[in-house]
Amino acid sequence: MGVPVHERIRYPLCTCRPTAGAFTMRILIIGAGGHGRVVADALLESRRAGALVDPVGFLDDDASRIGRVYASIPVIGGLDARAQAPHDAVIVAIGDNATRARVIAAMDAAGERLAISRHPTAIVAPDVETGAGSMISAGARIMTGTRLGRGVIVNTGAIVDHDATIGDSAHVAPGVVLGGDVVIGAGTLVGLGARVLPGVCIGKRVTIGAGAVVLADVPDGVTYAGVPARLIAPRP
Repeated sequence: MGVPVHERIRYPLCTCRPTAGAFTMRILIIGAGGHGRVVADALLESRRAGALVDPVGFLDDDASRIGRVYASIPVIGGLDARAQAPHDAVIVAIGDNATRARVIAAMDAAGERLAISRHPTAIVAPDVETGAGSMISAGARIMTGTRLGRGVIVNTGAIVDHDATIGDSAHVAPGVVLGGDVVIGAGTLVGLGARVLPGVCIGKRVTIGAGAVVLADVPDGVTYAGVPARLIAPRP
């Protein structure tokens, strides 16, 4: 299964070491829910570690969140408030894969630059290719030869072994372990604590249930769960 990886960035923007003439990247975080606050924490921790980033605000269309402040970062307004905050890039910090993909497409159309969030405690091999807009959370480990698409989430404590390919807007949930040479299709969710054996190919827009153990390839658009993982819901 081929997975397109556009705008590949070998070293994530929020963890670059300062260089001569470097500037601080002002980042708007789209989404002030739980995942947005996780991303904010990663950016703030990266800044404390010396990265030249400044999360200047949240954008969220949920009116109940506008005006709130999380970890010193204000919720400025909805998506239409981008012009109110000078910024250099955005990061779409929305946990739902389909919504995240849709908002990323809108930001592309608006000409926005997509930043990358990588918590400083994450371990990422130097040759990992990270697509624009991806988020790598605290304690994650991503091994050599891996490719992450655009808008990918590798969540807290997840392990991605060597030569894996993770498609655009996929989500590898906390505690997941992916074996070597695994392929995860675009828009797929690998649920909490799931295990995927080496060489397995999981299709696009798949849901893998929490704690599942995936032993064999999975087609597009289905839900698998259990140990070993089996079909729970077919394509709609």
